[in-house]
Amino acid sequence: MDVSALISPVFNLFLYVIPAAIIIGLFKSPWFKGKMGEFLVNVVTKVSLDKHQYHLIKDVTLPTEEGGTTQIDHIVVSPYGVFVVETKNMQGWIFGGEFQKQWTQQLNKHSKFPFQNPLYQNHKHVKTLKNLLNLTDEQIHSVVVFIGISEFKTKMPKNVTYGLGYVRFIKSKTKRVLNRDEFDSIIEKIESGRLERSMQTNRVHVQHVNNLVVEKQAAPTCPKCGSAMMLRKAKKGVNAGNEFLGCSRFPSCRETLQL
Repeated sequence: MDVSALISPVFNLFLYVIPAAIIIGLFKSPWFKGKMGEFLVNVVTKVSLDKHQYHLIKDVTLPTEEGGTTQIDHIVVSPYGVFVVETKNMQGWIFGGEFQKQWTQQLNKHSKFPFQNPLYQNHKHVKTLKNLLNLTDEQIHSVVVFIGISEFKTKMPKNVTYGLGYVRFIKSKTKRVLNRDEFDSIIEKIESGRLERSMQTNRVHVQHVNNLVVEKQAAPTCPKCGSAMMLRKAKKGVNAGNEFLGCSRFPSCRETLQL
């Protein structure tokens, strides 16, 4: 019996099956979904917004004042302000509120997954850019766009959108808040201030995020709303000068803990 005649078809089958399995796994990975979402936003932005009025800068990693880094999916610079766009590639029903710490993704009756409020996530991006560019609240806007077959099941603020909604939000800002010199200066500052786009930059950022997660898990949380507790000092009253832990959502939440 010719053994090679039996082995050859099996070997050829593995040549196709293994690469196919790897490709399918890659397509299903969160990394690929995230990159696909960013790609779609890039394309839609370039097609839907006038390139003479709106300048797109993508995948920007900036150093923060705290010594870490923050990674921004897209920045759109225009005479109508700087738009900081956070992309979420998710499916299913989305539940959440503007001031809720965590939102929920529901795929079916039994599959629910919590995730960080993307507005909170984008707040750090906005803050970093605002400090870098010395912008006012009127000159910078936070935008969240969901890409994928998703549906909001709770009322969302106007700057949380899906599909082409983020383009409509950007175009809704029609008051000029930046002149041409400011427009050009902002683009130059972002390009010169960003870290080099490389695997090393991405690894450093991922490590920084992982460290924050560990620190956050170890930090005390508010027993009332679940937010982080911050070290504060009483300014008046019988406890003036004494330190205590107060909810980071003060004044909307006034929960305190004694040290």
